[in-house]
Amino acid sequence: MKKIFLISIFLAFYHIGYSQNGTTLIKAFSKSYEMESASNFEAAIQALKPYYSEKSYELNLRLGWLYYLNADYFQSEKHYQKAMQLMPYAVEAKLGYALPVAAMGNLSKAEATYKEILKIDPQNTFANYHLGGMYYEWKNYEKAYQHTEKVVNLYPFDHDSVVLFAWIHLQMGQTGKAKVLFEKALMIIPGSESAKTGLEMVQ
Repeated sequence: MKKIFLISIFLAFYHIGYSQNGTTLIKAFSKSYEMESASNFEAAIQALKPYYSEKSYELNLRLGWLYYLNADYFQSEKHYQKAMQLMPYAVEAKLGYALPVAAMGNLSKAEATYKEILKIDPQNTFANYHLGGMYYEWKNYEKAYQHTEKVVNLYPFDHDSVVLFAWIHLQMGQTGKAKVLFEKALMIIPGSESAKTGLEMVQ
């Protein structure tokens, strides 16, 4: 009976402590969002740092994003990497991780990260689109086609994907299809400079 009583007291204090910690973190995150919306990224980071824990997925994910916005790509990569270790199947952490590594010019690491995402979520539009763009820049038009086609099939009225797909067709010598896609891109965003340039090339 005494043991049960002590356990009950422990659980009660645990619940109070957890609630207080949760309330504190909610306030800290709220302040952080407020500072981010004002583009004061350093203040947004400082709002969270006193409560940082290596075991917190949420804090590491949030700090990874804020350090990226603050152009501290090394710290951003570090926190996103920690978030990925804590939750290996979390796609959002991997998507975040690709941002600072790409910004630092490590495109092979970004490519590998997007491929990991597609193993978990084969239809992920963000990963497919960015792989399509990377392969286009590397002049690997067949791979660029494969990834961009998936995005266009899922989001046929998305300008960025449609115009990228148009350029891929153009580079592959498929001018007829490229023309149709450039025109479609201009229906989505009539002022699209990329689509206008491409359309002029196939007229």
